[in-house]
Order: sequence, then C-alpha cells, then structure tokens
Amino acid sequence: MADIYDATIICDHCSKPTDKAILVKNGFKIRAWFCRKCKKEWLHPSDLAAYNAFKRLKERDFRVKLRLVGNSWAISIPKEIIEYEDVTVSKTVQLSLDEPGRLSIFFTSMRKIIK
Repeated sequence: MADIYDATIICDHCSKPTDKAILVKNGFKIRAWFCRKCKKEWLHPSDLAAYNAFKRLKERDFRVKLRLVGNSWAISIPKEIIEYEDVTVSKTVQLSLDEPGRLSIFFTSMRKIIK
C-alpha cells in the first residue's frame, strides 16, 4: 500500500506544490508538508495519531510496584506502555542508571555509528 507521504500535495490556498519536511516535537519525528508561499503546514495523519498517543502516555504518571524476585528486583510496566512500544514476551530491553534516583529503560536498541 502506498504512503500518502510519497504523493505531491498542492496547497489548497495558493495552488503551489508543497515541500516535504520532518518536524521534531518532544523528540518525536512527524512527517509534514509545508507551503513556502502561504506558510501553511499539513502533518502526516498517522504520524500525528502516533504522536498524540505518545503525548497521552507521557502526561500520565504511573505508580508501579517494586518486588523481590530471586536475587533481583522487578517492576511492573503498565500495559498501555507495553502496547505502545509493541513489546513482545521474548524482547529484551536496555536498562541504565542515569544518575542517583533516575533509571532509564530503552525498548529499542541504540546503535553507535562508527566513522
């Protein structure tokens, strides 16, 4: 199925072809079209829907339980976050201690670019 982003969009106000752009909001990339003449912009509908889902999750505070499992401690990750990140049962995540009192979990692997 073709993606709408592959199409050429014509501005409905000035009838000029638009330019493609990538907007970054809260670290989230949203594909868009931009009219240089009118300064109008149109956001990609599926990117906008994904961004809005991300925003709703980001605005929530989750309180989860910490429990001892063998020699390790475990936390529960809310179902909404797991579904948003599309995590499967066998997937491993990256965990790092950023500073005292701050822990980060990465659901996608981060790659280093070697020059």
